[in-house]
Amino acid sequence: MHYITNKSGYEYLPHIADARFIAYGSTLEQVFEQAALAMFNVIIDTTVLKPEKNVEISIKSTGLDDLLYDYLSELLYLFEVETIIFGHFTVNSINMSNNGYTLVGHASGETTDPKKHCFDCEVKAVTYHQLSIEKKESGYCAHVIVDT
Repeated sequence: MHYITNKSGYEYLPHIADARFIAYGSTLEQVFEQAALAMFNVIIDTTVLKPEKNVEISIKSTGLDDLLYDYLSELLYLFEVETIIFGHFTVNSINMSNNGYTLVGHASGETTDPKKHCFDCEVKAVTYHQLSIEKKESGYCAHVIVDT
């Protein structure tokens, strides 16, 4: 399988029951942004969303894979509880310390409106199944499966 890591993006891979994708970018921050974008594009076409509501995101986790899981899970939680459908993601920093990793960023989108938004698929949860982040020659890639 060929991964393009000199620019950011994502691609969907076949999976029997769930949504599976690879996110890539030249930095960890780009990979996390692209993973969030890929996850929300499973739910809705994010190109139609305007950045009307902004939410600050701050996550701490013991490992890098855990950080990605926690970041995507937090965004999904905010979508379900705060009823904001996100389409724009900025990860300002991912820092490593003795206690693990810290992510700081924000996500923006619109208040969910069933009359306005046409949802393609429900994402129930992020999974740890085959979750991984790899360093490549010119960047990073992350493999994610979400339960649909």
